[in-house]
Amino acid sequence: MDLKNFKQAIQQLAEEKGISPEKVMETIELAIAAAYKKDYGKKGQIVKAKFNPETDELSFTQIKIVVDETMIKSEEEVKAEEEERARKLAEAAGEVAPEEVKKEPEEETRGKKGKEEEMEEEISENPEEKKVRFNPEKHLMLEEAIKIKKDAKPNDELEFPLEPHSDFGRIASQTAKQVIIQRIREAEREAVFTEYKNKEGELVSGIVQRIEGRNVYVDLGRGVGVLPPEEQIPGERYRLGERVKAIISLVESSPKGPGIFLSRAHPRLIKKLFEIEVPEIAAGTVEIKSLAREAGSRTKVAVESKEDNIDPVGSLVGQKGVRVTTVINELGGEKIDIIEWADDIAKFVANALSPAKVLEVKIFERRKEAQAIVADDQLSLAIGRGGQNARLAAKLTGWRIDIRSRGQQEGVKIEPETTEKPVAEGEPRPMGQIAEEKEADKETEPKKEKETEEKETSSKKKTEKKPRKKRASKKSK
Repeated sequence: MDLKNFKQAIQQLAEEKGISPEKVMETIELAIAAAYKKDYGKKGQIVKAKFNPETDELSFTQIKIVVDETMIKSEEEVKAEEEERARKLAEAAGEVAPEEVKKEPEEETRGKKGKEEEMEEEISENPEEKKVRFNPEKHLMLEEAIKIKKDAKPNDELEFPLEPHSDFGRIASQTAKQVIIQRIREAEREAVFTEYKNKEGELVSGIVQRIEGRNVYVDLGRGVGVLPPEEQIPGERYRLGERVKAIISLVESSPKGPGIFLSRAHPRLIKKLFEIEVPEIAAGTVEIKSLAREAGSRTKVAVESKEDNIDPVGSLVGQKGVRVTTVINELGGEKIDIIEWADDIAKFVANALSPAKVLEVKIFERRKEAQAIVADDQLSLAIGRGGQNARLAAKLTGWRIDIRSRGQQEGVKIEPETTEKPVAEGEPRPMGQIAEEKEADKETEPKKEKETEEKETSSKKKTEKKPRKKRASKKSK
């Protein structure tokens, strides 16, 4: 054998599959042992091969496990096991019908069930002491093992040398080939799984490989990631061969290989994209403290600077908005609001409601609620389309935000102490409030009467018009 080429082939295979050369050598040794057992071994033997690529030496050993009397099944147990196996095979073949099986009395079945439960408890308590059928090719009694090795104990493995062989038949060679292919495939799957499992929550880049239904499959290099519809940005379309950046949300192990699930709707994607574009974040001088996102529509990012001479908002925006524009383009035009983090919750809530200008913020610590007061012309801007701005601000701060205009605040005239706890039924209300309610009821009563009169007249007119239409249709006929 050309040892130089053999070593190069092992190294090349290890690099291609992403596994260690030691793992490849272990796989080759297992394959040689399987081929040896196929041609020269006996039933039940445990054969181990050792190959030295430096000297081209190949040695074989037989492994025997040390057992004692308590670990071996008795002859009665072996006989009962064989009878049970034969009965099951006969039932499976259809020779014995299930109706012919005699029904046991209830007392016997109960006794058997009790014994089975006791046996299960014993096995669960001592799983290592499960009895085995003695095989001289596989097991070695403790008395004989002590003669060979003085400190031998049950479950120890003793090695015995075997006669070396280097010529194997066609079937044995085919067996060795199948073992090598299977083992290397398993090692490759395990290596890919561990690699991407450690990358959970990280940003990866891949190429769109195929689209099946609403699922998008992305080629990540050593594996293929799945971008499910619920993790896609709403309204975003993907094309074959297009490069896509996403977050690894979950990695699962399966017989077909590791299942890698990607996400582009996760808020962490924004953070990772800014870490690439903004060197201050990588250096640790600027930190993203909080983030709220509605994928495909809008995102709010709260940032803080660790140094006084660095503007955190300007760091993320970049010169002429270059940095934030790059992130927006990657997200397909999603709007991003960058605000400054503040330890004072009132100031932080005011910043979170930008671009609206907040006049005053009242904090209710017990309810974890903030009341923001804005100008009349800023109310719609503070709430946002469909309440989006207020919703994202609440997610960003973690506080419940009540937005009111200055006109509403002056008209209602409710003090923060009274708004903190609503008036319960049966409790006395202020006299001024009762008088205001009565006056309001008096003003609304005439309006309600007029509305009812108008509805009655309109309904009468409709009933008069309907029969006229029917007569006109008869004349035309």
